[in-house]
Amino acid sequence: MDFSSARKSMVEYQLQARGIQDADVLRVMGKVPRHLFLPEELWNYAYEDHPLSIGWGQTISQPYMVAIMTELLNVRPSDKVLEVGTGSGYQTAILAELAHYVVSIERIKELAEGAEQRLKDLGYSNIKVICGDGSLGYPKEAPYDAIIVTAGSPEVPDSLKKQLNEGGRLVIPVGGTNLQVLLKIIKKKDDYLIEKHTSCIFVPLIGSEGWKRMADN
Repeated sequence: MDFSSARKSMVEYQLQARGIQDADVLRVMGKVPRHLFLPEELWNYAYEDHPLSIGWGQTISQPYMVAIMTELLNVRPSDKVLEVGTGSGYQTAILAELAHYVVSIERIKELAEGAEQRLKDLGYSNIKVICGDGSLGYPKEAPYDAIIVTAGSPEVPDSLKKQLNEGGRLVIPVGGTNLQVLLKIIKKKDDYLIEKHTSCIFVPLIGSEGWKRMADN
């Protein structure tokens, strides 16, 4: 399979055709090899527009959702970014192409270790991968210019809002376990501006400020 051509088609027909306009987002999604973040038996499906299993009940998000969340995050070259839900590390790589520094948290040890090694093998040196409860963020490196959550939460975790820098952006799916709405939250002094965007379906954010009952099971 010609993966380079597949990425080009993904950008043109799945992202641009559906309204993604940010030139930097389109550029990096045309660069990062999504297939390398998947089991080899799924490589032929890597550039189709749907989520795929990465094991442990988790998925790699569909390319369009990665693109729209990244576009909403408005990442700048000087930004420090927090990602909640490392998964395979694909979204992490997209962020690392755009930001100065990325901290990514994953609750499943095997995924965290796999993503960390994969990202190192691909040459990324501006990423720190943590295994822990992402719903609590990572206060040690706060504040962040941007925070992205790649799992659905019943509400916006207070810990994440508090770790935003002034003018910082938080993009997070909020709702039930079967359907969420993508929210963009911008910190303005002591207040938060909330924008509602597209409907979406993500795996649940399990943790102290996410779905506690699932965490206890």
